[in-house]
Amino acid sequence: MESMEAKLPQNPPRKTHKLVLCAQICLRIVAISTAFAATWTIVNAKETVVVFGLQFDARYTYSSAFKFFAFANAIACGFTSLSLMFVLLIFRHGRFTPSNFFFLFLHDLALQLMMSLILSGVAAGTAIGFVGRYGNNHAGWSEICDRLKKYCDKVTASMVLSYLSVICLVVLTVISAGKSRQIMV
Repeated sequence: MESMEAKLPQNPPRKTHKLVLCAQICLRIVAISTAFAATWTIVNAKETVVVFGLQFDARYTYSSAFKFFAFANAIACGFTSLSLMFVLLIFRHGRFTPSNFFFLFLHDLALQLMMSLILSGVAAGTAIGFVGRYGNNHAGWSEICDRLKKYCDKVTASMVLSYLSVICLVVLTVISAGKSRQIMV
């Protein structure tokens, strides 16, 4: 019976390290881009309509959930940008040591905190967006998206972009954990 150590590769080739770092760089760029785009879209989502002679204005600042969503995405975008700089530093200098990959893994755990922040913001925004789109008959809230279509479409696009950012951050951590485990064995 072969031992478990014989089944696991001991030292992956340098090309594998570069491939993993390239994947991490791409995922970080996509996460930064989607978080930034989500923030930009929600901040610029505004619409004014006239109903029965009254003017109604819709902006993200009128909802604490949308404000939290915008700030959560902005903070995560900034932190992920710092993380990208660290990965580029490792890639540029070609230091593919186990300690660097372990430090990168620890850094990606901090990115999980950012992922949790984005996820909580997008969950809050999705809940308010759902009420805005479909209303709540039990609470007596009517839907507003039939009157504020442009605003609701921008908010929906912002939520989708934020969910994509969450997915990128989760995949990034899984890749980093797998690479850290592979090198430390």
